[in-house]
Parts: sequence; structure tokens; C-alpha cells
Amino acid sequence: MILREQVQMKTLIAAFWELINTFISSFSDVPEYIAERSTSIFVTLKTFVVKKYFVAIALLTFAVACGSNSSEKKEEKPAEAAAAPAAAPANDLASNPDYEKGLALVAKSDCLTCHKVSEKLTGPAYKDVAAKYESTDENISMLASKIIKGGQGVWGTIPMTPHPTVSEDDAKQMVKYILLLRNK
Repeated sequence: MILREQVQMKTLIAAFWELINTFISSFSDVPEYIAERSTSIFVTLKTFVVKKYFVAIALLTFAVACGSNSSEKKEEKPAEAAAAPAAAPANDLASNPDYEKGLALVAKSDCLTCHKVSEKLTGPAYKDVAAKYESTDENISMLASKIIKGGQGVWGTIPMTPHPTVSEDDAKQMVKYILLLRNK
């Protein structure tokens, strides 16, 4: 649609200049000094109009590029707007200290090389692990042990590499973070 408007604008500009040039060439039967003077006036006029159209086209392009799609915006229902703030504290994991510590440990480790939060990469997604295991002390210890010692067979044939430099407390903190993703 924008392209069609630009083509129309170029056609109008070309027609305008053709009209100006025809008008200027009609001075052929006027004495030379009058024709030169008139031509310079029209050249000045032509330059002014070109600048004016250039500014108008630039503003039009800017308006189209930065224009809002107000006709496509969805209006939020008042009931949903009131319910959203009330639901936020229940699912606000960022304020959970286990979440914060675990996230920091996962971020500084090499876990994200093989795992993502929502998608399977080489290893399972964290949300899949959280869905499979309840957040119990037994499961937290077992999964922390798998982080440290490695494992194979639960999620396929590709083994999980061991991480012997990770302390047991850090591994448990990572597991707590992962299991908190169950509700996210």
C-alpha cells in the first residue's frame, strides 16, 4: 500500500514538472532577457517546490514508519486487568530465594549448553524435568547427585556429563530452581 502511494506521488511530481517545463518553454517568443529572467524565477520556484515535496515525503515516510497500529490494538477487559495484579504475587518466582540463587548458579555454569527452560536441546528442558519430579528432599538429592556424577538413560541415550567441581549444596540449589519452574 505504501509503495502504491509512493508511485502516485512520483507520478504527480513528474506531471507537475512537465507542466512547469511546458510553461517555461512557452517564453520562446518573448525577448531573450525577459525569458532568462523568467526562467531563473521558475528555477528558483522549482527548487523551492522540490525542497517542499522532499520534506513532505520525508514526513510522510516517518509518519508511516512510526505510526501506531491503533486499529489493531486489543483492548484489555477490566476484569482481566483487575485479576492480573492479584495473580502476579502467587507466581512471582523472582522473589523466591531458591529461585534467585539457583538461577545465578545455572547462569554461571555450563548447564545452558545442553538445557533450555522450555525447549529440549541436547538434554531435557528444565520444565520437563520439573514436570517429571516432585519437589521432595529425596528427588532434590537424587537430581543433585546426577548433576555432580552425570547420568544416562532417563532422558535418552545421550549421557549427561558429570560436574565434579559443583558442590552438593550448589547442585541442590540448582535443582530447587529447576523444580520451581513446574508452576511457571
